[in-house]
Amino acid sequence: MEMPMCIVENETEGSRGDRKEGGKRGRKPGRKAADKADMKAKLERSRQSARECRARKKLRYQYLEELVADREKAVLALRKELEMYRQWGHELDAGRFPEGLQAMLEEQGALKREDSGN
Repeated sequence: MEMPMCIVENETEGSRGDRKEGGKRGRKPGRKAADKADMKAKLERSRQSARECRARKKLRYQYLEELVADREKAVLALRKELEMYRQWGHELDAGRFPEGLQAMLEEQGALKREDSGN
């Protein structure tokens, strides 16, 4: 059984017509001035948001750069300390008592005595 063409066409046209009316997009005829003001306000909010975002990003990068600089300083200090210990090891292997070792041992001993005294 076939349906008559006119019924099918009417249903299709009716559903398209409903969709157009219910789903209209774009400006409404009487709101041109209000739309321009709304758009200007929206653009200004967008610009302000972008400025704030750039400012936060700049602060974040400054913080990270400071953090990296601090870590690099710490690494350099540790490398310097490591090199000092290597030199002390070479001097001890050669039978010499390294300069500064005595002071460090005394300091360490004083710390150990303080810990054991408590």
